[in-house]
Amino acid sequence: MITRYALFEGRVHDGQTDAFRKAILDEVLPKWKAFPGVLAVRVTFAESRDEGAPEYPLILAISYPDLAAVETALASPARAEGKAATEAVLARFFTGRIHHHITTAHEYTA
Repeated sequence: MITRYALFEGRVHDGQTDAFRKAILDEVLPKWKAFPGVLAVRVTFAESRDEGAPEYPLILAISYPDLAAVETALASPARAEGKAATEAVLARFFTGRIHHHITTAHEYTA
């Protein structure tokens, strides 16, 4: 399985954490779930971090069956819609940057 992470590095505007989270879940998550080939979408909001660690108020993980599916999703109209929705929410609530990482997962359970 391939997972593409989006790390939202920065900060949510003061007093806007609840509104930011609600906007992500209501306005953007449906767009991310519509990407072609998606196996799973995980939206995680930060609750705490180590002293001195960078601030990541949101980490998004979208999983796909393979790299070809990632490429298809990134080239799709659904991705363009998701990007526009994400940018609109960020403009209202967030200061920082987003960077992406594509990983291969190996999951083990006890």
